[in-house]
Amino acid sequence: MMASLKRWGQSLRAAVGAARPAADGLPLGSAHWGYTERSRASAGLAGIDQTLMAVVAVVLVWGLVMVYSASIALPDNPKFANYSHTHFVFRHGFSMGVGLVAAWVAFQVPIRTWEKFAPHLFLFALLLLALVLLPFIGIGVNGARRWISLGIMNFQPSELGKLAVALYAANFMVRKMEVKESFSRAVAPMLVALGLTGILLLAEPDMGAFMVIAVIAMGILFLGGVNMRMFLLISVVLVGAFLLMIVFSDWRRERIFAYLDPWDEAHALGKGYQLSHALIAFGRGEIFGVGLGGSVEKLHWLPEAHTDFLLAVIGEEFGLVGVLTLIGLFVWLTRRIMHIGRQAVALDQVFAGLLAQGVALWVGFQAFINIGVNLGALPTKGLTLPLMSYGGSAILINLVALAIVLRVDFENRQKMRGART
Repeated sequence: MMASLKRWGQSLRAAVGAARPAADGLPLGSAHWGYTERSRASAGLAGIDQTLMAVVAVVLVWGLVMVYSASIALPDNPKFANYSHTHFVFRHGFSMGVGLVAAWVAFQVPIRTWEKFAPHLFLFALLLLALVLLPFIGIGVNGARRWISLGIMNFQPSELGKLAVALYAANFMVRKMEVKESFSRAVAPMLVALGLTGILLLAEPDMGAFMVIAVIAMGILFLGGVNMRMFLLISVVLVGAFLLMIVFSDWRRERIFAYLDPWDEAHALGKGYQLSHALIAFGRGEIFGVGLGGSVEKLHWLPEAHTDFLLAVIGEEFGLVGVLTLIGLFVWLTRRIMHIGRQAVALDQVFAGLLAQGVALWVGFQAFINIGVNLGALPTKGLTLPLMSYGGSAILINLVALAIVLRVDFENRQKMRGART
């Protein structure tokens, strides 16, 4: 009798389980144990790379604190006399807020949608790069015309161009995968697109952004499997082009000479002024720094302390320990994003994988250039420190790019669990 009741109860549970729809790919019949609700919660947490988000949050908050520290004394300068001491940190915080909202929206967009609209976004970025050159649209600062006023903030099209090129190059390689050994069909069209972008950027002028975009595009071509000989040929052509720009540009050439000897009498008060004071800041910081807020170089000695040379203030206030910690964070961030990209490729999501690896090259290379410039290891170049330096457009686009990477990782995890994305 008891055995019959037991068998009847098992049959009833099986029938109830079969009648209920499966949830999140779970085995049929598991929901009545309350397993579905717990699994949904855990799947939601497991669907996002929390460590990556935590590292990005640390870098963002540290950057916000340092922008405040580096800019608090700027209103004492007659040039910024109309600004309050909190002007720059509030604007930076506002840009972060806008960027986080934009990142949340970007995360909701499936990667296949980004792939579909990649060429259109690239054309839109080219249009903005052309419009910014028009005197009645573009805003000129210090001899460069790189910004478009949006009322609440100034937008820099070159930052959108970095993301657009990463999307377009990944999309291009997927479409040309079968003919990637052909120079005329797989490489030449990308070079034309890159050349057009470079012409518009150099007209601003913004050689730094062009360098980053060239590295993104070339890196994606290489990772996409372009023939090594063609890749080396393109690399030689690009390096040669950059050298010619330096040779035929007096002010770029002066920067190189100032970089080689910033303490020379001819450069110390000219093109080598920023570098020499950045080096003084690092020297004052020594091992543990002078303490947060204790920087002297930010007191009108070091120009652009809150933008291009923010790392020098970090070095002065946090010392060698702070600089090495920051470098470690960017190394980890770059490696983690590269890992997400490789994982996507392994899951046969080639566009998503190449895009993520392009973002890794972008973040890693730009951070490398900025750190090298601040330390005097590379010639002075106007590139900000990603996620940290003052600049609304850069923060906004950086956060959107990282949100897309998180979406790639989210879809990787969904695919490994057997769910449709």
